[in-house]
Amino acid sequence: MAHNSHSCTPAMPSKQPFLTDVTELRKRARKHMERGAVTEDYGGDVEVAVALLNTALATEIVCVLRYQYHAVMASGIHSESVKSEFQQHAADEQEHATWLAERINQLGGKPNMNPEGLLSRSHAEYVEGDTLPDMIRENLVAERIAIESYREMIRYFADHDPTTRRLLEEILEKEEEHANDMHDLLEART
Repeated sequence: MAHNSHSCTPAMPSKQPFLTDVTELRKRARKHMERGAVTEDYGGDVEVAVALLNTALATEIVCVLRYQYHAVMASGIHSESVKSEFQQHAADEQEHATWLAERINQLGGKPNMNPEGLLSRSHAEYVEGDTLPDMIRENLVAERIAIESYREMIRYFADHDPTTRRLLEEILEKEEEHANDMHDLLEART
């Protein structure tokens, strides 16, 4: 009978420390302090990250404005509950815009909130819609655009900027919920 010589002894820990030598870590922390939270080991391209996040910021601002307009202009016998939904979505989109602006700032960038050129920077369009179903439909289209945009950005940030990736994942989750809400409202009215 052959004997298996594989050992059941646990592997010895690597001699390589988990973290960089403390002295080196402290030295690197003092270097380029003007970069704030962006350290030498940031895995992405900060300029590209800021540009992508500013596009997302413009998209969120356009969505805030569209939802607010729709909340004011929605009319008809069934409009009150839809107005309330539009108002809640506008508040959510404003929160997303704030988060994005804060992340841009953390990366050393400048959030572009200038109204001039806002639509050209946004992925979403600003379509008013003439009827309540039109408004709901336009919001659903915008949410679907946001969902695809955020998924693409999440893939881009992947592992080289986990903080931004997690932020975008949180926003994406809410955008999917918004799309589902708009779909349900649309189905109830057709």
